[in-house]
Amino acid sequence: MGSQAELAYLFRALKMPAAARTLAKLADRARAEEWGYEQFVQTLLETEVSARDGHGGEARIRQARFPARKTLEEFDFTFQRSVKKTVIEHLGQLDFLHAKDCIVALGPPGTGKTHLAIALGIRACLAGHRVRFHTATEWVARLAAAKRDGRLEDELVALSRIPLLLVDLCRYRDYADITVAAGLNAVCFLGFSPVLPAGVSA
Repeated sequence: MGSQAELAYLFRALKMPAAARTLAKLADRARAEEWGYEQFVQTLLETEVSARDGHGGEARIRQARFPARKTLEEFDFTFQRSVKKTVIEHLGQLDFLHAKDCIVALGPPGTGKTHLAIALGIRACLAGHRVRFHTATEWVARLAAAKRDGRLEDELVALSRIPLLLVDLCRYRDYADITVAAGLNAVCFLGFSPVLPAGVSA
């Protein structure tokens, strides 16, 4: 078996398609710039890891069920002056996830709460964290169905393993009937895991 065929086989066996695609160009660059073996191997492996992280992030974004795709960079801080850019940039570092803190965004409709919640959620997905996004009504309906089917405890345990749960449109009047009918404690529901309520209003 020739060297090219052997390399192709090894890349397939190791499931490293990105490294296989970039090998030829990277090898030419390494020869031209006189890289050491360690630098070449490191760069080749970094290419594969970066590609995998990108694919994994996109998969996590799809699984999160965001209603739209928003980023922090797209947020217009000049239009919405009540939002402090420094605070949002700090949240964008995702320290609150590691600290297991909850964030509550308060404000009237149209102030960008949902945009920021989605943007932070997407950033978390790209950083390797699992995320789920629903409106408060959808979350309550999901838990009510789980309770009705006798699997509420299992559902709560499963959700507790997801680092970031986003709760949008958190107006109690929207889901009060479901909560009462199901016998759920809404306060406990909102506190069972790190949560970012994105639309809290009175």
